[in-house]
Amino acid sequence: MSTAGLTPPEAARWADRSGLPLAADRHAAVAATAEHIHSVVSILRELDFGDTAPAHRADEEHPDAAV
Repeated sequence: MSTAGLTPPEAARWADRSGLPLAADRHAAVAATAEHIHSVVSILRELDFGDTAPAHRADEEHPDAAV
């Protein structure tokens, strides 16, 4: 599903099809949020992580550290 140009009624339809019906006053906010997520993911897909070192978990380094 592409969210480019997602309208509030389309967001409501997608939510309803997913089993998450939305109150009418939430349609615009959900559409705007989906648009934002789509734009962020699009940017992340363009990044080259080829030289990026793998992440490590802090608890591997300090197993007794409190979070």
